[in-house]
Amino acid sequence: QVQLVESGGGLVQAGGSLRLSCAASGIISRIGVMGWYRQAPGKQRELVASITSDSKTNYADPAKGRFTISRDNAKRTVYLQMNSLKPEDTAVYYCQANLGLSGSNWYNYWGQGTQVTVSL
Repeated sequence: QVQLVESGGGLVQAGGSLRLSCAASGIISRIGVMGWYRQAPGKQRELVASITSDSKTNYADPAKGRFTISRDNAKRTVYLQMNSLKPEDTAVYYCQANLGLSGSNWYNYWGQGTQVTVSL
């Protein structure tokens, strides 16, 4: 069974740091773009950052200068290092990945989400 498993969320004070991890498991032949999204209560899910298979990165404006996305292809894992956290970063964070399972087909997968809460 192919799945994305996230870890690393939690409660942190404003100004603190957290590191999220997301590992892909199952029979996967290729991994394309991986990314992190977040959804705050009452808001739509939004992109935080993404990274291509050759580590080209893209950040949404709120993440620029504070968050760093990276990946370890050998471990099939993507990371999100979050520094200088603010209360407005509070949300459920979701991992996303484009996975090649067989042949030339690509599929979009999501993790189950991990809660990040930033207190004053």
